[in-house]
Amino acid sequence: MSTLETNSIGKYSGNNISVDDSLNLKSYTTTQRNALTSVAGDMIYNTTDSKPQFYNGSEWKDFGTSPVELQYLVVAGGGGSGSGEGASAGGAGGGGGAGGVRSSISATGAGGSVESSIFASPGVAFSVSVGGGGTVSSGSGNTGGDGTNSLLGNVVSTGGGGGGGDQSLGRDGGSGGGNGGDRTDATAGQGTLNQGLDGGVRYGGNRAGGGGGGAGEAGNTDGGVAAREGGDGIINTIITTTQASAASVGEVDGSNVYFAGGGGGGSGGNNNYNAAGGTGGGGNGGTHLGANKTNGANNTGGGAGGGGAGGTIGANGGSGVVIVKYPDSFSLSVGVGLVSSTPSSPPSGYKLEVFTAGTGSITFS
Repeated sequence: MSTLETNSIGKYSGNNISVDDSLNLKSYTTTQRNALTSVAGDMIYNTTDSKPQFYNGSEWKDFGTSPVELQYLVVAGGGGSGSGEGASAGGAGGGGGAGGVRSSISATGAGGSVESSIFASPGVAFSVSVGGGGTVSSGSGNTGGDGTNSLLGNVVSTGGGGGGGDQSLGRDGGSGGGNGGDRTDATAGQGTLNQGLDGGVRYGGNRAGGGGGGAGEAGNTDGGVAAREGGDGIINTIITTTQASAASVGEVDGSNVYFAGGGGGGSGGNNNYNAAGGTGGGGNGGTHLGANKTNGANNTGGGAGGGGAGGTIGANGGSGVVIVKYPDSFSLSVGVGLVSSTPSSPPSGYKLEVFTAGTGSITFS
């Protein structure tokens, strides 16, 4: 390393010193720097990166690197739905619960307060995982599988609860699954605090399954014949309707983007009412002998629509999504195992990254 030379150094109180002239670190390109024989504490000015740097004994680091503030939407996979009874006039399956929602923007699940931003250190790997939708085993009367958790660092959203088979309770989850049509319980699958709401109980008029809970509304909230419908999801503004449509995430309804709607309950007996899934990707409940049931929509966290009476199996929940908003002064590297896209026209001063599948890590620089 070069020798520091100054005109004069004056000592103040304690160990403080003053330097008459400006302190000028020796300049090197990155290539020249890497050729140095360095020891911990060496300092240079890197002309390639236009940054002062120091050697920590194993690698060169930038001075004063600021953490990256991340705003986010993390939606888990929706629950699979329950299957109906084998008898054609039997009980139906419950709708799957929506995946849990956590967000630092606009709205989070179950009416909770939006959360604080989180921070990532440049150059340090940061975990991301997009949860898959829950499935259902083939055969009559089976309960739907739970959705898989999604995460961003230490922010974890819980997978939606599976809908109950005709004689089963809906499962707990991010939002709870609806009960099967032959369960007379007063409660169904329970949602997770600040992530999602409860599933609905059966509709006794024709042994229909209960609707799955959504992030913004419990299952069975609507009255009358619509009582077994899935709960609606929440509106989140981290992404615009145009960006959401291009990335195939969320459910665009008018000028809003919804996430995490619950699945509608299946029809029991000989009834053919097609119970709607909640806005936000919830699947529709199946009618008698299984017609018209639908999966939860992928990359919404929507719950699956329940299977109707007549031995109809349930459906699959929709996969989740993770969306990150960060200052445009940083760059993002997406690791192996993740599928993502970068929407055009982000908010001024920011970038967006939308993760639609996989598990891996991201790194900022």
